[in-house]
Formats: sequence, structure tokens, C-alpha cells
Amino acid sequence: MRFRRAGDLMTSDAVRAGPATPVADVARVLAERGIGGVPVVDDDDKVLGVVTRSDLTRRGGGRGLSGRPGTTGPTAGELMSVPAVTVRAVDSVALTGRTMADRDVGRLPVVDEEARIVGIITRRDLLRVFVRPDSDLRDEILDEVVVRALWLDPAPLTVSVVDGVVTLRGRLGRAADVSVAAGMTARVAGVVAVVNELTGPVGALGLPDELRRR
Repeated sequence: MRFRRAGDLMTSDAVRAGPATPVADVARVLAERGIGGVPVVDDDDKVLGVVTRSDLTRRGGGRGLSGRPGTTGPTAGELMSVPAVTVRAVDSVALTGRTMADRDVGRLPVVDEEARIVGIITRRDLLRVFVRPDSDLRDEILDEVVVRALWLDPAPLTVSVVDGVVTLRGRLGRAADVSVAAGMTARVAGVVAVVNELTGPVGALGLPDELRRR
């Protein structure tokens, strides 16, 4: 399976709270599920904010981890961090990872085109993409980059992958495709580095075009 979008990796049955949910109930769920936060949604499933363990600790709600469910006290709507940082189900895995890193969060609500929550994605989910067998990377590069994107015959090319390092060998019919192929390969999720040994077409003097121009 190709993991391209946040929606491919998310957990769809995301735990969530309403703005009127008591903080004690939120704290109990975090403890029982072993998770770091829950999105707060309205009656239309649109994300209003997020309550995290840090929110509980900062506001003293951490004591609610052992509180009685349903007791009177602050609500999720009063405690939540706003605005909520979200990603769309159609957003790329790379964008999702950058958003987590930029905002220093370990989990993000995933929303649809109408901003309604459809799931949760975590750093652990992303590891399913970035820790990948070399054979999977090779297959994706051949299929998605060489054949589908560049419309090239893969037969004259050699793509080898060792510990995420990709080596490209072979001669391409267009000189411009040499750098494009390497650049697109480097953007495949899980690729650590690219060794580009591709060459361009042979010119009239029997040399590759890039050498004839020197």
C-alpha cells in the first residue's frame, strides 16, 4: 500500500470531547487510553480546539486524572488550546510531518474538506512511512517516479536501495530528466539520500550531451 496522504495513515475512530465535557472526564480518558490529547468538537464534528496533558498540568487539571467522571468543574471548552492545529485527509505525509515538527506536537486531528474531524494522526503513524523496507522504496521509485511521472521505460535503468540510500544508474533519452529523476526520488518518503549516476543521451560525437558542452 502507498501511504501518500494523512488519510491513509490516520486512526479513524478518534477519541474526542465536546466543549461541555468535564475536564475530569477528559483526564480519565487520556490516562486510560495512554494518549497525549483529545480534540474538542462541536455538534457538527468541527474541531474547536485540543485538550492535551500539558493543558491539564498548566491549569491544574492534572489532578483530575483520578477524579470522578461527571463531577462539576472546568470543561474541555474552557481548557482547550485554540486555534486547533489540524491537517486535511488529502494533505501529504510530508506536509503532515512538517506541521508536527513546526508546531512541536505529537498528534493532529485530521479533517475533511468541510473541516469536520475524520481521524487522528500521530508521530507513530508517520513512522509507518519513514521506516520502510528497501524493496518497498525501490518498487515505488520505479512505479511512481520512473513510469508514472517521467513516462520512462524502466528496463535500461538500475535502481538499487540500501538502508534508504538510493543509487540510480542508466542512460536517459533526455538530459533534463537526469536531475528531475534524482529530485523526485529524493522526495519519496523514506529515502535517506540519492546517488545519481544517471547520464543523458549520447550526442553526435558519441559523448553524453553534458560532456559535449564542456
